[in-house]
Amino acid sequence: MRLWTVHPRYLDARGLVALWREALLARAVLRGRTRGYRHHPQLERFRAHRRPLAAIDAYLHAVLEEAAARGYAFRRARVGVRRRRIVLRATRGQLAHEWRHLLRKLKQRSPALHARWRRSAPRPHPLFRLVAGGVAGWERARDRRIIARKTR
Repeated sequence: MRLWTVHPRYLDARGLVALWREALLARAVLRGRTRGYRHHPQLERFRAHRRPLAAIDAYLHAVLEEAAARGYAFRRARVGVRRRRIVLRATRGQLAHEWRHLLRKLKQRSPALHARWRRSAPRPHPLFRLVAGGVAGWERARDRRIIARKTR
């Protein structure tokens, strides 16, 4: 499961559809509707919000907006109503980490998008406000070790 910190606009079609499905799965987990993925580390930042379900719904609304802009027909009824502005914090280090990860994926799956975005400075998903800091503690340990080695 990857609930991207980067804005969904940077994802290729395959990535956007996968994000939609994974975020819906995350929503089901937060609602207690599934046994799988209950302990998935990417859910920590949503669970930390005082209204986790509202936070994942806000996340999904931004994905819906990107899908609609591309002419995709994602089912809006699968997401709760957007009540008010919700903001979660994400670190600049996490955004940079995910950006590198996404660029590697795009290089293989969508060379044209890779060429379009590779020199860009990524914007975060609208749910997130960036703060100083490194890669999130819930990222896989292997990824954190690699990043620590590169920054020495």
